This record gives sequence, structure tokens and C-alpha cells, in this order.
Amino acid sequence: MEFLKKNFAAIIICIAVIVTGMILGRSYMSKGKPDPKIKVVGAGEESIESDLIVWQATFSRNGEDLKVAAAALKEDLNQLKKYFKDRNIDEKDIIVEAINIQKQYSYEYDENGTLKHTYFTGYTITQGVKIQSKNVALVEKVSREVTDLINIGIELNSQAPEYYYTKMADLKLKMIEKATNDARKRAEKIAENGGGSLGRLHNADMGVFQITAENSSEEYEWGGSFNTSSRRKTAHITIRLEYEVE
Repeated sequence: MEFLKKNFAAIIICIAVIVTGMILGRSYMSKGKPDPKIKVVGAGEESIESDLIVWQATFSRNGEDLKVAAAALKEDLNQLKKYFKDRNIDEKDIIVEAINIQKQYSYEYDENGTLKHTYFTGYTITQGVKIQSKNVALVEKVSREVTDLINIGIELNSQAPEYYYTKMADLKLKMIEKATNDARKRAEKIAENGGGSLGRLHNADMGVFQITAENSSEEYEWGGSFNTSSRRKTAHITIRLEYEVE
């Protein structure tokens, strides 16, 4: 006991030196050895058909008298609503937007190109209408037939329909599962071919969600693409997994 008391400090130092040597030795022995992990990328893909359509259009009237032009525009709106109703468009799916009023002018210049006079020529009143519906096929058909409105004196400036998929949250979960299973199978095969077995999951990283037109060469975007011009689309996602190898 007396020996331990007198040499306690020296014994502690010896133990510390031995432990440090073991740690450094293990570090040296493992230096240069490959990291026993497998990194794989899995992909999930799903074809979807849009279940919501949004179609927008504008119509306008011109006139020197604002009240007269506004009355004509209101009559056009009533005709439009009737047109849509006759084609089974649900009234609750029709969204009428605010009226926009612009003053119109003509200009007179001299021979040097200098402005001489400005003349007020009247008003242009424009209104927008939007149809947002789950009946994709019906609204798509009506949007293609709007030239019929010319026969009743309405010049409709129609935009191309936009197509959306409303069950995106469920779709993402399904695709993440697909991509994860795909990545795990790849990792298992790599480990098996290397004579090992797959250990615990070390890291997981989800790629950007992409929606492109079906059977198209549309390119992916860095922040994710979301196609709205095609009724049928393809959704893509990738999962990066890192596994330990046993």
C-alpha cells in the first residue's frame, strides 16, 4: 500500500501512456482502409392523370361612353354564363374576376416627329373569367369550342388550360416508399456481391420532386419542375441511402 501511495502519480502516467498508444495504434492500423459503407440512389416513378383543370379567358368592350361599354360587357358576361350552363359547366366552378378599365388615346405628330395633340378616343373595359373544375374532360372540350362564341358577338381571348393533381401528398409518400425500396435492393445486391451483408441505415437524403409531361423530353429543373400544360404526367423522385456493411 505504501508503494502505491508513493508511486501513484507515476502509475497513472504509465496507464495514460499505454491507453494513448493503443488508440494511436488502432488509428494507424485502420489508416487507408476503405470506409465500410455503401451509398446508393433509388428512383420512384409514377404516371398520373390530372384531376383538376383551370381554364382562364378574357373578353372586352370598347366605347366612348363608359356606361354604355360597361352595359355591353355585362351582357357579354351573361351570355358567357348561359353558354357555359348550356354545356353543363357547374356555376360554382365559374369565377368572375374584377373589371379593368383603360382610357385610350390617339396621337398627332408634326413633320419632325414632335407630339402636337393627344385625343381621347374612349374606353377599353376588360373582364376575366376562370373555370376551375374536377370535370377535366368536359372543361377541356368546352375550351376547344369557344370559337362558337364569335357567332354571338363575343371575342374571347382564351388561354391554354392548366392541369393539376390534387392528391400530391399521398403520391409523394407512395413514391418515397418506391424509391427507398429500390435503393435498398441495390444496396443489398452490392453488399452480397462483395461478400458482406447490409447493416444499419447510416444516412438518407431525398432528391427533388419532379413532374413532367408523360412521354416527353422535358428536362428536370434544379428546384423541381411542375408541369401544368399536360393532362397526363409522370412524377419522379430519388432517394439517396447510405448503409453500413457488416
